[in-house]
Amino acid sequence: MQELLTFMAESLVDHPEQVRVQTTEGPEGVILELNVAEEDMGKVIGKQGRIAKAIRTVIRAATPKDSNHVFVEIQRPMEDTMDPEDSE
Repeated sequence: MQELLTFMAESLVDHPEQVRVQTTEGPEGVILELNVAEEDMGKVIGKQGRIAKAIRTVIRAATPKDSNHVFVEIQRPMEDTMDPEDSE
């Protein structure tokens, strides 16, 4: 599932090199945490969350019925550390 989510996200964004997917085992199932560049958040979420909903639907459909549930969480971009140029 991680590879599928990575492929879909990289196809949508302008900065595919910044796409990161982390897998976490939770009590309810597997959680896929998607991180993209801040300027690509709108492309992954879409208007009124339609793209995010479609991504979750595809992942849910690709999950085998006998396995744990798979949840997709789109993470907010972490703030970068301060650039050395900003401190001058």
